Amino acid sequence: MGMLSVLGVVTARGGSKGIPRKNLVPVGGRPLLAYTAEAALRAQRLSRVVLSTDDREIARMGELLGLAVPVLRPAELARDETPTIPVVQHMVRFLEERGERYDAILVLQPTNPLRRDTDIDGAIALLERTQADSVISFTPVGERHPARMKSIDGEGWVEDLPFGEHFEGQPRQQLPPLYLRDGSIYLTRHDVLMERNSLKGARCQAWLMPAERSCNVDDLFDLRWAEFLLAEAVDHAHSSGRAG
Repeated sequence: MGMLSVLGVVTARGGSKGIPRKNLVPVGGRPLLAYTAEAALRAQRLSRVVLSTDDREIARMGELLGLAVPVLRPAELARDETPTIPVVQHMVRFLEERGERYDAILVLQPTNPLRRDTDIDGAIALLERTQADSVISFTPVGERHPARMKSIDGEGWVEDLPFGEHFEGQPRQQLPPLYLRDGSIYLTRHDVLMERNSLKGARCQAWLMPAERSCNVDDLFDLRWAEFLLAEAVDHAHSSGRAG
């Protein structure tokens, strides 16, 4: 078996509810989009990296950062409620009509700025090695374990849920380890995406992201948290004598 050809699709629309112009907002002195572009372009295993956007300003920034913008995304695929799958399928079909076909597609959201090139390359190697349908990134739920969750009714009464902890204050170590999708990596085989309309497929492998590199920027708190984590990563790289 030869190596997989993999298309990286960075998805960055112009509108966003939580933070206006989110993909261009400065984080640590650079636009949010820059971190994902850099990781994608540094990765060894991506055959090509393209940007899917409906927004000319984002397209220009993407090109400055080294991303190809083969086509602008139509407005109907850039609404708040638009799911990811038709957005990525639009780009894949556009490229296929021009003779480009890839074995797998990696969706890269700019809202995950802490993903590294090594995460991208590692996920692709994992897909090859396991013959999985997809590789998706997860992070441990940590203290926010679902077993500790309650529902609260309309009058403010707290109600236990059927999957709750066995007793109040049960130590976290005794709860089954659970993981949350973190958004950094959605790597899917071509036919699973295009024919089964799925990013996950039936056989999905997990790429684990440590908490210090798992951050999904939706609101201003997330933005500040991302800035802090990015600064910490730079400090650590400098103190360990390694280029960031």
